[in-house]
Amino acid sequence: MARFHERFGVFAECLLTGVWIALASLPLVTWPAALAAGARHLRRHLAGEESAGWREFAADLRSAARRGWAVGLAGWAAAWLLWLDLAAVRAGLPGGPLVGTVGILAFTGCAVAALRAAADWRPAASWRVLLAAAGRRTVLDPAGSLLIVGGFAVVAASAWFVAPLAVPVAGAVTAAAVAVERRYASR
Repeated sequence: MARFHERFGVFAECLLTGVWIALASLPLVTWPAALAAGARHLRRHLAGEESAGWREFAADLRSAARRGWAVGLAGWAAAWLLWLDLAAVRAGLPGGPLVGTVGILAFTGCAVAALRAAADWRPAASWRVLLAAAGRRTVLDPAGSLLIVGGFAVVAASAWFVAPLAVPVAGAVTAAAVAVERRYASR
């Protein structure tokens, strides 16, 4: 029974972290910092550290947002480019389906790399270095990357069925990214 409580506690912590991530992402450009702070919180919780609460999450959020806002802005720029790409496809331009497919795959790869970088974030880490390393891991570890894409699909399905469910499920996807990064590091 203790094992059940321990594992359910991890699941509950993931859901709570998803709510924290959603609240911290409200300024829109802070989503990478929120994911990084959430991943660090989950790593602390899994390590059994006593100092794994809201205050530490907020401190990590401030630290990650110092340079992470630029990554958030770049993410929104990428989303806007994808929207333009798909608008061109809908307009019936020649080669549109191929360009649309490439755009969706590139955007998905960038989203996976951003989440993997956030899952590996530590204070004083350079986002540029994190993103470069995460991009390499995204390509070199296709199984882990597909697990994260599956997590994105779960968030999308949750939002499709019951929109508020996407908020706590974001914490579970962040936990999945932390697990994927641990798995890759142990190899």
